Amino acid sequence: MKTIGCIGLGIMGSRMAANLQKAGYALIVHNRTKEKAQELIDNGAIWANSVKEVGEKSDVVITMLSTPEVVKEIALGENGLLSGMRKKSLWINCSTINPSFTKEMEFLSKESQVRYLDAPVAGTKGPAEQGELLFLVGGDHKDVEEVSPLFDIMGKKTLHLGNIGQGAAMKMLINQLLGQSMVAFAEALVMGEAMGLAKETLFNVLLNTPVVAPVMTAIRPKLENNNYEPNFPLQWIQKDLHLSSISAYENGVATPNLNATKEIFAQAKQQGFGGQDFTAVYEFLKGRT
Repeated sequence: MKTIGCIGLGIMGSRMAANLQKAGYALIVHNRTKEKAQELIDNGAIWANSVKEVGEKSDVVITMLSTPEVVKEIALGENGLLSGMRKKSLWINCSTINPSFTKEMEFLSKESQVRYLDAPVAGTKGPAEQGELLFLVGGDHKDVEEVSPLFDIMGKKTLHLGNIGQGAAMKMLINQLLGQSMVAFAEALVMGEAMGLAKETLFNVLLNTPVVAPVMTAIRPKLENNNYEPNFPLQWIQKDLHLSSISAYENGVATPNLNATKEIFAQAKQQGFGGQDFTAVYEFLKGRT
C-alpha cells in the first residue's frame, strides 16, 4: 500500500487525511502549525519537519493549501516539496488555484521528474469529513486511474475533465456561481425583511421557487441561527472569486457580475467577516459588524 504525504491540514485537508488514515494508509504529514496535525499523529501518522521530508518519504503527496502563493512557497521554497519528491512520484494538488497557475506547477513538476494532477474539490467541511467530496481532476488518464482508490475514499465522485488546468477551471466556475448565488440570496433576504416580511416566511417561500440555487437550502440553518462558524471561510471565497477574475482577464472574457460580487466579499472581509463562514455576507449586507 502506498505511503501518502499530506500537506495542509486545515478544515478540508485534515478531514481528507483522516479518511485515508481510517482506510489503512500510512501517512506522512506536515502543516504550518503542528497542533492541527496532532490528532492524525496520535492515530499513527508520522510528522515531517519539512515539506521536503514529506516528499522524500511519500509515494503520493496531497496538498490542500490556501492560495497560489502558499502553494508556490511550499513547492519551491527552501527545503521545498519538489526538491524532495522521488522521481516519478505523484503530486496531487487539491488546492483551489487558477488554471494558469496550476499549469505552471505542472511545468515545474515535470522539470523535477514528478507527475502532477490538478484535483480541486467541490464540497465543504461536512462532505470532507464524510468522504463525500467531488473531485474535479485534470491530468494524465493513467495517473488518475492509479490514485482513483484515494479519490474514492475521500470523495463520492471523481470527474476526469481533461488536461491539467481543466479541474481548476471547473472549480473556478463552481465557486463563482456559489459566491454570486449567496450574494443574490442575501440581498433578497435583506430587502424582504426591510419590506416587513418575516425571515421564516422568506425562507419558506423563496427556497421553494425555481429561481433560488438549491445550495441555499443547505445553508438556511446558518442564516436562521446566526451561526457563522466557518465551513468555508469568507476570505477564501473572496480569494477564489479574485482568481476567477484573473482567469476571465487571461481569456478575454467580460465578467461584470463576478467582479461586483468579488468586491462585496472584499468589503465584508475588510469589515472583519473574513474568518467567518462565507454566509456571513448576509450580516454584512444588513449593516452589522
